[in-house]
Amino acid sequence: MKLVLVTGMSGAGKSVALKTLEDSGFEAIDNIPLLFMPAVAGSGVTRNLAIGTDVRSRDFSVEQFMRVISQFRNDPKLDFKILFLDCEDEVLRRRYTETRRRHPLGMDRTVMDGIRHERELVEAIRGSADVVIDTSDFEAARLREIISSEFSDKENELSLVLTSFSFKQGIPREADIVFDVRFLKNPHYDPTLMPLTGQDKAVGKYIESDPDFASFYKHLTDLLLPLLPRYRKEGKKYLTIAIGCTGGRHRSVYLVQKLGAFLEKNDYNIALRHRDLENSAT
Repeated sequence: MKLVLVTGMSGAGKSVALKTLEDSGFEAIDNIPLLFMPAVAGSGVTRNLAIGTDVRSRDFSVEQFMRVISQFRNDPKLDFKILFLDCEDEVLRRRYTETRRRHPLGMDRTVMDGIRHERELVEAIRGSADVVIDTSDFEAARLREIISSEFSDKENELSLVLTSFSFKQGIPREADIVFDVRFLKNPHYDPTLMPLTGQDKAVGKYIESDPDFASFYKHLTDLLLPLLPRYRKEGKKYLTIAIGCTGGRHRSVYLVQKLGAFLEKNDYNIALRHRDLENSAT
């Protein structure tokens, strides 16, 4: 039986994660006392089980949490994993402010003080997690997609997310593999191409005219084709490949589109994302 313990920072998406697992066939239970968890997991449940717990649980403590997960990891009948949902402190503060909710540890202190205190409490738990997902840049739909891929019953299936991005805005937190294509010819400096994007044929043709493009692209695909199955053998269900350029509008977008089409032809489940396309300047 699969058992997923869903935990992490309050406000990082635990409710969405549990609902997604429930929709995937798991029996989902939220915030039962840690003391009761071993009995629930061993009570003859035949369906996969997802249990949510965080600092709001009545008897929550790091010590008790570690004792419980040690029991689960030593149970040969359980396929046990910890899913830890994380998020930047400022993003969490904004979420609590926008919804006018109190932080569970912020009853007699500010929201940010509550977030900081919680992070100190759960730091050790994060280090013991099997899967860590940072939801700072995620909408609920993206989180559902990742969780569905990670905990799918389909064996040896690897879902790939290819995302373009602007280095000005920082590397995507969820990136597993990052490529920098700022060395390629930049269409931004061609007045006719500047307003276009890497999704336009003229931009792609310009980028491919770079004398180093063909060699780079061949090395890129030659690297990925033998590499990706290794992730699959290690039990990885999803992988994010991020490709960045200066503004996230031309070169990175084109490479994501081209590489995505190539990997799709090689039987990978592909999702494309252009993180900074709308707001990029170069």
